[in-house]
Amino acid sequence: MPLPFAIPVGLLVGMTLAWLARSELARSEVPLVLARPFLVALGLSVLVFAPVVGYFAAFHGDWAYLYLVRWNRVPSALDLAFVLVAAAQIPLGFALASPWAIAKRSSRFLTASAIALGVVLAASAVTARRLGVSATYAQYQGGFGAVPIGRSPLGRGVLLSWAVLAAGYAWTAHVLRSARSRRP
Repeated sequence: MPLPFAIPVGLLVGMTLAWLARSELARSEVPLVLARPFLVALGLSVLVFAPVVGYFAAFHGDWAYLYLVRWNRVPSALDLAFVLVAAAQIPLGFALASPWAIAKRSSRFLTASAIALGVVLAASAVTARRLGVSATYAQYQGGFGAVPIGRSPLGRGVLLSWAVLAAGYAWTAHVLRSARSRRP
């Protein structure tokens, strides 16, 4: 996933997880950062989301930066910082949406979710050409050698990463919902 997209996607994932965990959060007597649903969301962030974002930053850097900068000129520490900021978005989104979820304020939750989703969709529309090709920075800027994403290892990586994210999200949602059905 391109690094600029990871921030709103992570926020959206965290917010939806907070909504799924609203019953357990309402019953929780510990601070949010120690509540089981928050730790489950943090686990998704650390074990699934961060490696997915890190994969693209490490192996398809020019694409991850949307061909705006030469990836080989970006310090690796900056790559790491971007990946960590992106990974922090799931727990941040969870924490931001938790008060709305506990209070069952669906209108505020839906508004914030719609904004995050709108940002992702608008950015996707604006950068569709950049997202649809696999190339180096020089190839993309020079207009030569770009390959459609579906015919490249990058395309397989994107497909696999979305499958892994979907499976991780589904498992996390299952864990959070199963706790709701076990309540006394």
